[in-house]
Amino acid sequence: MAVIDSPAIPRKPAQVNRQARTAWGLAGPALALMFLILLVPVLVAGVLSFSNYSLGNSGFDWVGVQNYERLFTRSTYEKMFIATFTYVVTAVPISVGLGLGAALLVHSLGRIGDIYKTVYFLPVMATLLAMAIAWEFMLHPTIGMVNRTLEMACGTWFEVIPFLANGCADGFPLWLGDRDYAIWVVCFIGIWQGFGFNMVLYLAGLTSVHRELYHAAEMDGAKSAWERFRLVTWPALGPTTVFVVTISCIRAFQVFDTIEAFWPQGGGPNKSAYVMMFAIFEKGIQQNLIGIGSAITMLFLLFVMFLTLIQRWLVERKVHY
Repeated sequence: MAVIDSPAIPRKPAQVNRQARTAWGLAGPALALMFLILLVPVLVAGVLSFSNYSLGNSGFDWVGVQNYERLFTRSTYEKMFIATFTYVVTAVPISVGLGLGAALLVHSLGRIGDIYKTVYFLPVMATLLAMAIAWEFMLHPTIGMVNRTLEMACGTWFEVIPFLANGCADGFPLWLGDRDYAIWVVCFIGIWQGFGFNMVLYLAGLTSVHRELYHAAEMDGAKSAWERFRLVTWPALGPTTVFVVTISCIRAFQVFDTIEAFWPQGGGPNKSAYVMMFAIFEKGIQQNLIGIGSAITMLFLLFVMFLTLIQRWLVERKVHY
């Protein structure tokens, strides 16, 4: 017996309006909370960035774009931009590459890979401020483990590397007191602390790659491990890579704990590690210059948003689902 579908019963306008009011009533608290917590502070910071406001003052003056002009004309803020982008450009690609390599290694080891997974993820679990203090002791010029180990290893095989040869002859540098090395020490610690987190994300992405794809690629002539990685693994990790790179960029722009632990008053020797987050803390909190601190905050948000949008546009063009 044939079944005849009954036509859809049109809903009355009153019913539609009642459902819409119910939907807005349920979503309203979450939207209001998001507006108060996320959007209002950004709007307030944007307004204060055009003033010379300081906490405790009864009034303030509007200075227009004067705060932004200072950011692009003074040498201190030029060093801030250089240090910030040096850290981002260095830490992000290396931590992402090491995270991918560690994930492939751990994924290929089976159950024994859990040991390496734990070891690589320990820096992520530890408090970065505590780890920075530990690194400060290890990088001490006289009693630190790093220089003591290099001094013990001084020998003929160090002479082929000018830096190590000079260090054996004249003493190794003050890692935290030399402006030529300060930002690179911060980059190294950031990479050491961050690539374990990227490894876990890539491990999650590797579990979603179907084994049938590798069998099909092998039947099509992909015999070597590199060919299987290039033709199957890397394209399948496209969505994971988008997420990992985005998160790594945002985390890199937010670096602060290490600089605060190493140089609580200056942002490194000669401002060589004076990153944007530390500049916001110094101007807005330590010096109570809310106006210039808000201007740096707005630039920080603009850089993060711009970088995220450009990066997602570039990477997602090659994403395979």
